Amino acid sequence: MNKPEVIKKRTRTAQKKSKGQVEAEISSALLAFEKEHMGRGPVDVRSHIVEDMVLIRLKGVLTPAERHLATDDAGTQLIKQVRAKLLENSCDILGDVITGITGINVVSFHTDISTKAGERIIVITFEQDVEKKFSYS
Repeated sequence: MNKPEVIKKRTRTAQKKSKGQVEAEISSALLAFEKEHMGRGPVDVRSHIVEDMVLIRLKGVLTPAERHLATDDAGTQLIKQVRAKLLENSCDILGDVITGITGINVVSFHTDISTKAGERIIVITFEQDVEKKFSYS
């Protein structure tokens, strides 16, 4: 059975996403996620696909209250615990969004936050090599 031309075009377009386009989509999705689930978004988000992982760097993630709290070790540990727990509780939602962008199932999320730099790193691992899927020779 032949597909209508519109469906063929959409399919080709979806299959020909570049690595950079996917990285940009993931960055936009993380920005929206942070705004919706954390109450504010980071100043900058950059995503990098490396084999079967996506490395995401979020800059300017701390709220004024968190920056104040981060002035001692106990406050720093509390921020790290709370931020890790918030991501852990939202992994299913975020995983579905990222899988929708890449077309590859997410295996796991890993995160850490630097209270000194005000940055957060998220590493997402996948069932398959994402980089191969979106790199064209």
